[in-house]
Amino acid sequence: MKKILLTAVVAFSTLIASAQLMVVTTYDGDQEENMDKITANMGIGYMVNDAFTVGLAKGAVNLEGDDTYDVWVRYNLSMMEGAYAALQMPTQDGSENMSIGVGFAFNVWNGLYVEPNYTMPTSEDDAGNREGSFNFGLSYRF
Repeated sequence: MKKILLTAVVAFSTLIASAQLMVVTTYDGDQEENMDKITANMGIGYMVNDAFTVGLAKGAVNLEGDDTYDVWVRYNLSMMEGAYAALQMPTQDGSENMSIGVGFAFNVWNGLYVEPNYTMPTSEDDAGNREGSFNFGLSYRF
């Protein structure tokens, strides 16, 4: 077991050493007027190559009061520099609560990006609606 753990640590550290990581967050207007508006949906992503990024972000609080996490995938569209398509899925009941979207990343300063995006759920809610939302995000790539 120790050999497997050591091998995993070495493999992960070599991936991190040669990787491009990004920290992402989405501005949440439903939160109180404090830092929760920015930090409520914070996450980290690993840029697999120039086109794909995968990551984990903090999601909504479930009914039991526990924090949940969302897995997200981003595909950079080659037709426009900065445009991307995204898929976000919670770790609990993921296939029922997925959302898809498109966005654009504007480089503001040295790896800091402002990312307006539009997301919508892949399935309808109980009332039969499937309304999307326009969001503002921030990311830092290093």
